[in-house]
Amino acid sequence: MKFYDRTSEIEALNRIEKLSAKNAQMTVITGRRRIGKTTLIKRAFMNIPFVYFFVGKKSEGLLCKELVEIVREVLGEDIGDFTSFPRLISAIMNISKRMNFTLVLDEFQNFKYVNESIFSDMQDIWDKNKDDSKLNLVICGSIYSKMRKIFEDKEEPLYGRATAKFKIRP
Repeated sequence: MKFYDRTSEIEALNRIEKLSAKNAQMTVITGRRRIGKTTLIKRAFMNIPFVYFFVGKKSEGLLCKELVEIVREVLGEDIGDFTSFPRLISAIMNISKRMNFTLVLDEFQNFKYVNESIFSDMQDIWDKNKDDSKLNLVICGSIYSKMRKIFEDKEEPLYGRATAKFKIRP
């Protein structure tokens, strides 16, 4: 797949990444499948260490194990073993209090199939830690209706938490 004309999006993502060195940032990226969201993210952050994690429809314990291994490989942090994603995110937020880095959660809407309470747990963790954190959290999803509900429905726990939103178009 060729990569075309995403200069402004890459520049914006890089500006947000620089802001995260002082204050935690949460960026939400949506767009239909196969439009290049993941490629855009990987291009934007290719010159810095970043943790990229694809949220598959797997057990919560298996997802935790996979993310712990990626954190270990990319950041050199041995954070232990987890079976609870909220506890793992909390540990990652603690790392970000002393180290600026980018965490990408791709196909974020899939958490609904893993453990629906993750969204409210993430709200609590984000709210408690964002002021002391240097995390650049990039959340990506391709099912627009679900992502919109998670982040734009006033009744949902992550409503109003995103510091930036991108809808990627063809």
